[in-house]
Amino acid sequence: MNLGHALRALALSTALLGACASDLRTPFTESDEMTAVAIGAPNIRYWADATASTIQGVARHAVVQKGRPFVYLALSGGGGSGAFGAGVLNGWSESGARPEFTIVSGVSTGALIAPFAFLGPAYDDRLRQVYTNGAAERLIGEPNPLGALFGPGAFGRERLRRLVERYLDDDLIRAIAREDQKGRRLLVVTTNLDAQRAVVWDMGAIAASGEPKAFELFREVLAASASVPVVFAPQLIDVKADDKLFQEMHADGTLSAPVYTLPDAMLFGGKPILRAARPALYVIVNGRIDPGFAVVPDQVEAIAAQSLSTLNRVGTKAVLAQTYNVATREGLSFHLSYIDRDHPDSGGTGFETDAMRKLYDYGYEKARSGAFWVTDLSQVEAAKDAAKAAVAPTIR
Repeated sequence: MNLGHALRALALSTALLGACASDLRTPFTESDEMTAVAIGAPNIRYWADATASTIQGVARHAVVQKGRPFVYLALSGGGGSGAFGAGVLNGWSESGARPEFTIVSGVSTGALIAPFAFLGPAYDDRLRQVYTNGAAERLIGEPNPLGALFGPGAFGRERLRRLVERYLDDDLIRAIAREDQKGRRLLVVTTNLDAQRAVVWDMGAIAASGEPKAFELFREVLAASASVPVVFAPQLIDVKADDKLFQEMHADGTLSAPVYTLPDAMLFGGKPILRAARPALYVIVNGRIDPGFAVVPDQVEAIAAQSLSTLNRVGTKAVLAQTYNVATREGLSFHLSYIDRDHPDSGGTGFETDAMRKLYDYGYEKARSGAFWVTDLSQVEAAKDAAKAAVAPTIR
């Protein structure tokens, strides 16, 4: 696939919005949105930017058994670079040191990884297949630029749904429900485009709800979180406010939250979950966090791609800095893994099978060797400063 087709269509669509087909969605108000409920279950999601007191009132706390560690895993977005996170998890399993996670959160490609990470090493092989068997490249093999220009995306919304359905069957979702009953939590972030806000979905609560359409919603949320704008169409999710039925538009979680760690007041506010032994926070960033250098062609698709990449890196760095400061203050051990400079940029779309396999192997070997965590964020900054200093004399 040439993502330039889709990005070019994005630029053109800005000028031609008035000519697009009419909106067939059922109209609704902001008031409707604020009271909307999905699948008849009121306690399965909340706004990520809600006040601390609101989040504490609606979010379910994890339950940690006495003497067991509290371990939080956050998985970032990154498209095809999710192969790195898959490799890290599987290599971590191979090392014998991978813990059971109390809470797992995922955004975009991290949302696709999250259910397998949550369920543990027994699902490592299925996770590997998602990122290395060529399914992703086949998924985007035949772009339709007109879909990006006059429709919701170059590939529609069904292709990504089919990929999710292929690997997340009913038995897997039932297994997540069982783990949820033990007090563990699986969270996924989408961006509600109608409200322009991030939504946190409690996936275990959805899986365990018993609602007739629960499993369908579970898959819709995962597909929505991974729906890169213009490339994949946003997912339309059925909701109800009083007696009014309508659909919300949900898209890529990275638009509003490149990586998600729970707010200070909920996770780090002296709650009982942090009285467990050895609380730890792990963050896997499926991408580079240091600035890359490339001479950008003076073409709309290249400019758009570089702009999105820059926005994501800046947002990720901001979240990491905040998370590190709070974790350090509250006594959690901090662990970060990301794609470093020792892995060259493939220069492609990010979804080529060969490139994804190389990223998977890179993450796998780093994790299996044990040399894959940064525990002091200042180490990252020092490495970047050293790299800048090495090239500084060449700048005129």
